[in-house]
Amino acid sequence: MTEVLSTNNKSRSEEITVQYFELLDRHLSELISGRVMEMLELKDIASALCISQKHLIRIIQETSGNHPCYFYVQKILDCIKDLLANSTLTISAIAQTLTYDPSNFTKFFKKYEGITPSEFRQLKKAKSSP
Repeated sequence: MTEVLSTNNKSRSEEITVQYFELLDRHLSELISGRVMEMLELKDIASALCISQKHLIRIIQETSGNHPCYFYVQKILDCIKDLLANSTLTISAIAQTLTYDPSNFTKFFKKYEGITPSEFRQLKKAKSSP
């Protein structure tokens, strides 16, 4: 009986983990497309998954090795880098699309990437030029 229970818990944890990552991808896509106007907080994500925030944190840490916020930040950064490299949106427009104040947006990006959004964009353009 204990084996079955442990197997069921593991598969439920894996299911929640998959749902968490799918929800992040869908939410960020909706933000970028303008279908939603506010960035979800971790408590909102947990609520959408019908679990507590503490439970979500524990499951993601157990199944993926990092806090859920780590993955959320990484996905946000991936979206930012894609928009900087592949769109003509201004940095301010990208910040607003992702619900950041432009000055905080630059600080956020530089904290994780080590360069400003404009420096990132210039590097990408330089690499793609013949």
